Amino acid sequence: MCGIVGYIGGREAEPILIEGLRRLEYRGYDSAGIATVTGTRLHVRKRAGRVGQLADLVRLKPAPGCIGISHTRWATHGPANDENAHPHVAGVGQRQIAVVHNGVIENYAGLKRHLQAEGAVFHSDTDTEVIAQLLSHHFDGDLASTMRTVLPLLKGTYGLAAVCAGNPDQIVAARLGSPLVLGIGQGEHYLASDPSALVGFTDKVVYLHDRQLAVITADGWHVEDPEARGVEADVHTIDWDPVDSDKGDFDHYMLKEIYEQPDALRNAMRGRLDTENCTAHFGGLNLDPQQLRRAERIILTACGTSYHAALVGEYLIEEFARMPVEVEYASEFRYRNPPIDNNTIVVAVTQSGETADTLAALRESLRKGHPALAVCNVVSSTIAREATGGVYLHAGPEVGVASTKAFTSQVTVLTMLALLFGRLRHLSSVQGARMIEELEAVPDAVERALRCHDAVHTIARKYQHVSNFLYLGRQYLYPVALEGALKLKEISYIHAEGYPAAEMKHGPIALVDRETPSVFLLSRGPIFEKVMSNLEEVRARGGPIIGIIGEGDDAAVERAAEKCDDLIFVPDVPEYLQPLVTSIPLQLLAYHVALLRGCDVDKPRNLAKSVTVE
Repeated sequence: MCGIVGYIGGREAEPILIEGLRRLEYRGYDSAGIATVTGTRLHVRKRAGRVGQLADLVRLKPAPGCIGISHTRWATHGPANDENAHPHVAGVGQRQIAVVHNGVIENYAGLKRHLQAEGAVFHSDTDTEVIAQLLSHHFDGDLASTMRTVLPLLKGTYGLAAVCAGNPDQIVAARLGSPLVLGIGQGEHYLASDPSALVGFTDKVVYLHDRQLAVITADGWHVEDPEARGVEADVHTIDWDPVDSDKGDFDHYMLKEIYEQPDALRNAMRGRLDTENCTAHFGGLNLDPQQLRRAERIILTACGTSYHAALVGEYLIEEFARMPVEVEYASEFRYRNPPIDNNTIVVAVTQSGETADTLAALRESLRKGHPALAVCNVVSSTIAREATGGVYLHAGPEVGVASTKAFTSQVTVLTMLALLFGRLRHLSSVQGARMIEELEAVPDAVERALRCHDAVHTIARKYQHVSNFLYLGRQYLYPVALEGALKLKEISYIHAEGYPAAEMKHGPIALVDRETPSVFLLSRGPIFEKVMSNLEEVRARGGPIIGIIGEGDDAAVERAAEKCDDLIFVPDVPEYLQPLVTSIPLQLLAYHVALLRGCDVDKPRNLAKSVTVE
């Protein structure tokens, strides 16, 4: 989502702010800006477009000063233009205040009308400018004190930072529902909405909690609660290496992360497969075996790609643990007020651990007294901190906006959870041992699946011009069809839809024509013939067919080769592990089609990596 970076210390702030913003580019944005302070003067520079355009502006019009805040914006109110870019400034003289803000102020319209009646003049269409105007209007000579006065007036979510001409030696920051982290240095300190912006500057960070306020100076920092009482905040160590966020020999982060999947899956499984007891072991669930055994129902809640991983998890847990599972869009679950039985465990599935809807769903579950676990990639993220317990993916930083390795890592963790719950119930030790053996072989299978790269590139060249795609699969591969369609939409801007293959004849088949290719995920197993029948329905109507099939069954491969216009082979794995290998060619197909169409693969338009607003 939007990104915030702040700095105060003995060095010029502008180069640090620009570098921090570049590290947040992967989150998605449409404009960028900085505000620095020298003496009692604010210097504000902002531009619609990329951080590079802001850097060009700063070269022409420098922004001097050893204190500053900066921002990349993902529009919620008003179009992407220079006026709506952050920072927003209000006031004159000692009352001049600059603000950067992530989140949404829901009552901004009423506040704006009140301020206009008091004579305030607004210069943007944003909700954020209301904060700057309020701070200037209520300024009492102390920015921190003024912030305490203004925060209770705001309804909605915010991660915000402000600097003031009247207090040129401090940054004041506050958080409610949108992440902020302090970076601790020696004689200098930092602020960011994502710790990745601070890698290389400092490895010591403090995570702000909701309704906390921080005052940062060059020599120190302190955190306080809404009653202005000091809070003893824990200092954490970031364990990411700057190399982790480097593209290396790859042209794009997305391609790098596709190729990192074998290692990501090994990391997800490392130390968690208990061969002696034929089960999986997770140290962070914070629920004992008796509590897990008493669970009668599981609700998986997530958004976007994580939702598709959760759908695979539903099939896994129901098959191996024989437990009823529901998968809920977090944005709907948080407002539905569904009846939840006792002995229900809610599992929030998320890459960033900051997704606003998923966080709200988790909090609602906790409020109602249900254990709420997290499957998450980011250590010390809000969801990871607030959940009853959980499992880290250990996939490493995922920079590309379109998620790849996080998806397969989530599916891997959910497979191990299915094994754990299964062994607590009816699954035999022989079945558990076989699952472990099959899981341990998956990273090598994914490595072999990457060999389809050249074949997928050839197919992408063939279909790069089309306007619509259909993705079709059944059982375990239905969620993969949804995910494949999402990937193509996200980065190539081609309209694509995923369906259960058998549902084609109930409406979507009307879309089939010679310019609409259908990607069939050809499941090995008892429903292969059923999927082939669905494929024949498309073929009879002249639709081009791309088939993805596992090696090993010569008769099935020969049959598919006769019916498909193009065929992509993946390693033969058990049916429940097919999502992990079939997702590889779909990710590569989206990547190559987007590249051939001239799209920005890593930073697709309108999208954000971490969606911290509703």
